[in-house]
Amino acid sequence: MAEKETKNSPKDLVEAVPEEIAKLDKEIISDSEEVVPLKEEDLKKLDREEKTQDSIASWAPKTRLGKLVKEGKEKDIDKILKTGKKILESEIVDKLLSLETDLILIGQAKGKFGGGKRRAWRQTQKKTKEGNVLSFSAMAVVGDNNGHVGVGFGRASETLPAREKAVRNAKLGIMKVELGHESPEEELDKSKPHTIPFKIEGKCGSVRVTFWPAPRGTGLVAGDEIKKILSLAGIKDAYTRAVGHTKTTFNVAKACIDALSKTTVEMA
Repeated sequence: MAEKETKNSPKDLVEAVPEEIAKLDKEIISDSEEVVPLKEEDLKKLDREEKTQDSIASWAPKTRLGKLVKEGKEKDIDKILKTGKKILESEIVDKLLSLETDLILIGQAKGKFGGGKRRAWRQTQKKTKEGNVLSFSAMAVVGDNNGHVGVGFGRASETLPAREKAVRNAKLGIMKVELGHESPEEELDKSKPHTIPFKIEGKCGSVRVTFWPAPRGTGLVAGDEIKKILSLAGIKDAYTRAVGHTKTTFNVAKACIDALSKTTVEMA
């Protein structure tokens, strides 16, 4: 005869699960449902911040300014920009500022009758004896949303190296942007500056851009590419106008930087 199962057999233990444990499992499941998962943009931002911290930790500065920043003797980026010291290492900017990055759409995909969708990569090719040699260009804008912005251009035989060059050049070309209020009355209230301090104009090639101060809550009345630069600079409200060959986004971005650079010149 087969042996009888004992009272402490695994089968009896599984069947005799207490009700309290079952209730606890339900509570855990309900709690887990309330947790909001991170968005893809937030995950990318965290990953970018981790990579930046790793690059700063492994950074071996080669310039005198880089050594001062690495040792903590130089902590003010505005002082560096005001004295006119040249920044030759992008890690200096990463160490002193918390930057966000975006790409300017300077390229265009192929489409019927030239109606392709705008994209971040501009593709060109050169005729050689070996055949056509492709190259990709990218334009990046970096900023801390608090008065610092930079635009850079990069070119390489592949898309990712071109983007990395553009981001690096944008960090090396970082500049200070003075923010202001739309009226003296609001400035007396000691509220946070949110717009252009005065009317400014910038140009590059045939493109002319003009910025005016706007009341709080107006937003950025501008095109998508101009809006990227102004928002990363920390400007929340502004009226803008662009004339000329504005489809050449490369010139539009450089004209914006030319205009924003005049805020510190006038304030000085």
